[in-house]
Amino acid sequence: MNKEHKIKEWMDSRKERLEHLSCSFILPDLLAGKRGALASALTLIESNTPAAREESKKLLKAIQENTGKSWRIGITGVPGVGKSTFIEALGKIIIEKGHKLAVLAIDPSSNVGGGSILGDKTRMNWLAAQENVFIRPSATNETLGGVAKSTRESILLCEAAGYDVIFVETVGVGQSETVVHSMVDFFLLLMLAGAGDELQGIKRGIMEMADAILITKADGDNEKKALQAKREYQNAQHLFPAKENLWLVPVSTCSSIEGNGIPGVYSQMEQYFNHIKTKGWYNENRSRQDVDFFKENLHFLIEQQFLGAENWRESLRKYETLVKLGTLTPLLAAEQLFTEFTKKT
Repeated sequence: MNKEHKIKEWMDSRKERLEHLSCSFILPDLLAGKRGALASALTLIESNTPAAREESKKLLKAIQENTGKSWRIGITGVPGVGKSTFIEALGKIIIEKGHKLAVLAIDPSSNVGGGSILGDKTRMNWLAAQENVFIRPSATNETLGGVAKSTRESILLCEAAGYDVIFVETVGVGQSETVVHSMVDFFLLLMLAGAGDELQGIKRGIMEMADAILITKADGDNEKKALQAKREYQNAQHLFPAKENLWLVPVSTCSSIEGNGIPGVYSQMEQYFNHIKTKGWYNENRSRQDVDFFKENLHFLIEQQFLGAENWRESLRKYETLVKLGTLTPLLAAEQLFTEFTKKT
């Protein structure tokens, strides 16, 4: 095979792949619930090329009427708490109940150390093999804002493909919990027992965000410690303000390996959704999610315009150099660059 033929073959193959990553090609199969189409749709929204962004906008607009009908569940907990094992155990119940489950895994730290997303997927062996389950890492795009934008869009695409329960799993450290909380209906906090003083080092903000607290690995020698931790978390509830939706946060224990306590978590979710729909909070919360999404998109577009053009990258590098040399303070450099930007736009 000569060089010219190889180049033509590569170009034809590339053209075919690009044609497949288009709204018109993906949409019918996506709405039919085909996993391959959903995977292609997620790849499309994660791409930063101008053509892909245009196709992404078309696709998201086309699916608008087919979204918003799922349970959006956030699941967080420190590394080692057993999120993957728990998700597999709860996922079995969800599938048995006749639902379709999508699992979106977020790990902003993966930009540094590679993260654990692929490892998580290999640990959810049973779920990964199920026809009605879709597991996918959510692209970080190197920023937490990128995580938020791509994950919200991923949720919409999963809903359009017919997935009516969506887990958004986060690594459980840092700012990502706040971001995930702003895009879900129910926020589940997984905790470990027997790791020292149960209430020390617990971030107050994460505790306040939780709609349910679950002590994992409550089996064997750890069962008594888990029950003690449960009592301590229950006693600590009075330290936090009442939920805006008037929901009383349950604290429970489970063993994902033995299956103990897992059906109770599903029941809590059912009770929660019945509660927030009765109280009118469901629609209010979804409206807030849309406003957050609007603000994130606006921020993303401003950032793209500012940093995307070559002349702004040059200006940015210029001011970075001035800051490094000590010629300008960081605050003054930012103000001058922003003034430059606003005068030219």
